Order: sequence, then structure tokens, then C-alpha cells
Amino acid sequence: MRRSLPVRQLARRLLSNVPESTVYGGPRPQESSAARRVTVTTLRGKHRRGEPITVVTAYDYPSAVHVDSAGIDVCLVGDSAAMVVHGHDTTLPISLDLMLEHCRAVARGATRPLLVGDLPFGCYESSAAQAVDSAVRVLKEGGMDAIKLEGGAPSRISAAKAIVEAGIAVMGHVGLTPQAISVLGGFRPQGRTVDSAVKVVETALALQEAGCFSVVLECVPAPVAAAATSALQIPTIGIGAGPFCSGQVLVYHDLLGMMQHPHHAKVTPKFCKQFGNVGNVINKALSEYKKEVETRTFPGPSYTPYKITPTDVDGFANALQKMGLSDAADAAAAAAENSGTEGGPKEK
Repeated sequence: MRRSLPVRQLARRLLSNVPESTVYGGPRPQESSAARRVTVTTLRGKHRRGEPITVVTAYDYPSAVHVDSAGIDVCLVGDSAAMVVHGHDTTLPISLDLMLEHCRAVARGATRPLLVGDLPFGCYESSAAQAVDSAVRVLKEGGMDAIKLEGGAPSRISAAKAIVEAGIAVMGHVGLTPQAISVLGGFRPQGRTVDSAVKVVETALALQEAGCFSVVLECVPAPVAAAATSALQIPTIGIGAGPFCSGQVLVYHDLLGMMQHPHHAKVTPKFCKQFGNVGNVINKALSEYKKEVETRTFPGPSYTPYKITPTDVDGFANALQKMGLSDAADAAAAAAENSGTEGGPKEK
């Protein structure tokens, strides 16, 4: 019986995109609208009503719990994990297997948002069949609801169409596509010339035609994003693209202000507003911990909860004496005598 719970949880996870009007729907629990799972249908409804869509990345269980608790609509397990979690200079090094580990952790922590997993570089470019195989793994092994892929080259459009036809929801991504920095010549904004701006809109339209349920617009001028949003019938999710998109996405570490050390400044984009200074809080907490350990004020009595009776201490000390461990016996006796005071063993 104990093995059935994970199976039920997995089934609920995999069926999260079933429309509310499904013919298989039985009696539903009385949930508040705030607690109801977000699906692609939910996002379409918000887009139709003109309600902004919120998207935040997450890469592990704790960040997923935070995103879930905040009521964010979409939790994106981005290949940006390569940079903000693993310390690479680009998103290129991360593998599909490693992305799946991140996806599984996030799926365990976020039960409400729509979960979207990035297809990392190298797992969908060769053929439509390779793209479908990778997308299937992201859903079956990673516990995601949908996938995201970058770019608008004909092969990417074909891949998106094939994945949709395989029954998997796809989020497109145009503008600055970090996986294409080899061609783009670095992390460069797009849509700043007439030809480039037109290409952004054309690519977004092609991804819509392929069946994508939304498109990320990254690092394009606001007028270009506004034009794409107007031209499309699906939501646009902006990142460094101004306020005229259907929704916005930011990287978890960036918006929380976690990357404040100079070593991390290179991966914090200038378009990101920091809604917190978590990095400072973390640094302060770690420094205080270091200080208290070095001054032997931690752990004090409040954080030394496990006790042994005086009788057992005497018996323990006697046993140590018989073992020839006199110093250890003295240490145990002294610790018992001073267990109600601050400080640990003194340097010899």
C-alpha cells in the first residue's frame, strides 16, 4: 500500500494538462481558485481576458516550493541552470540528463504552476525524431507539463510541430536565444534593425503556426515585442522585452538578488529588477555562523537538545576507563558537568 502514493502523485502530475471539460472528469474536490492547478487552458483564459501571466524559473526543490507558494502561473526549469547553478559562462554545457534531474526536483516542489522544461542544446537539433524523443523524456522522466525550445530556423519549427503532434505542449523562444550565441556572436539583443525586427515577428508567427501555446520574447525592443504580441493569438512572455507582452519571466536568482558577489555579476542581466536582496541576507547569515562557531557560542544549550542521565554518564566514563581512554572519559565527564553553559572543548 505504501507504494501506491507515489503512483497516484505521478498520475496527477502527468494529467495536469487535461482540460477541465475532459470527458474523463469525475467529481472534483472543492478547491479554491488560488489552489487549482494551472494548465495551458488556464493560460489561454488569462490571455483572452487580458490578465498578465507570471513566469519564474526554478531549478531545485526549495526554489520550486517558493515559486509555488507565491502563486506564480508558470515555473520554467530553464537551461539557465548551467549558468546560475553550475557556474558556466553559457547555457550550452548542460545535458539533457542533468536537466531531467533539475526537472524532477522542481516537480516534487511545485504542485500548482504549469511546469515547463527547457530542451537543452544538443538534444533536439539533429532531427524531429530526436526532438520528440527528448521532449517525451522531459515529460515522462522529468515530470513536466510542457517543453520549451529556442529559435525559429526551419529545423526548429519542424521540431516544434513534431513535438506538438506527439501530444506535448510547446513554448517557443525568439529574439536573443542563448543557445545560438555561436551564431549571434554573444549575448546580443535582437530586433534592433528593420530586418531583424521583422524576423522576430515572422519567427514568432511561424512558431504559433507550428502549434506553440506561447512564445518567449527575449531582449528585443519594446515596439518589436508589442508588434509580436499584437500579431499573435497566443501569449507572449517577455524577458528584457518591455511591458507590452502578455506576461513576464525572470530568473529566480536574478530577481531575488542572490548573485551579488562580483564573481556572479556577469550572469545578472541589466534588464532584471531585483525584488529582494537575498544575497546580502545569505552572506550575513553565513558570516554570523562562522563567527559563532569560531567563538564557540554556537551551539549553546538551546541547540544541544539530546541528553544523557548522570548515571549513564558515570557508566559511560567507567567503560571508557576500562578501554584505556582516560582522556575521553574525562572529556565526557567535563561535558556533562558543563552542559548547561556556553562553549565547547577548549584548545589544548
